[in-house]
Amino acid sequence: MLKYLKDIYQAIITPLQGMKITSRYIFTSRVTRKYPEAYIPILPEAERNRIDVNITKCSGCQLCAKGCPTKSIKIDTIKAVPIDANVPLDEKGKPKKIIVTKFDIDFGTCCFCGLCEEICNFGAIYRTEVFDYSTYYRKDLKYNFSNLASEQIEEKKNLLAKYNAEQKTAMENK
Repeated sequence: MLKYLKDIYQAIITPLQGMKITSRYIFTSRVTRKYPEAYIPILPEAERNRIDVNITKCSGCQLCAKGCPTKSIKIDTIKAVPIDANVPLDEKGKPKKIIVTKFDIDFGTCCFCGLCEEICNFGAIYRTEVFDYSTYYRKDLKYNFSNLASEQIEEKKNLLAKYNAEQKTAMENK
């Protein structure tokens, strides 16, 4: 009989204890922030955010692509032709010797290790404060950082082929 009364006592006290704890927190301010409306950037020092590329600083050395453990970086370059008047300029305003025609990073396969950022001797690759990669399609995670249009790339390739042909005929005539 005593055990029966203890069980009844526990059945009444346990929900009351739960209600006591709940009532203590029900009127306090909320901790959760509504993300898109109230964005408060509180990022740790070693965050793994989106990578960005300053293409004017990029020399086309391809060290970042070689050092990427997941092979997420794809770079194509062509040699700049001295006769070309529209050679892209570097950050110092000098004409580039190598033109980067393609600089793609696939963030769908990137592991955000930061090796590309460390390897880059020119400071062209850096991290931003953007960390949201929301997209419906995986193909949207491939970013192109080249600042040349496809027509400009074809023009540069044609100029290089023409220049190489001229150099070859000049060498044969000597």
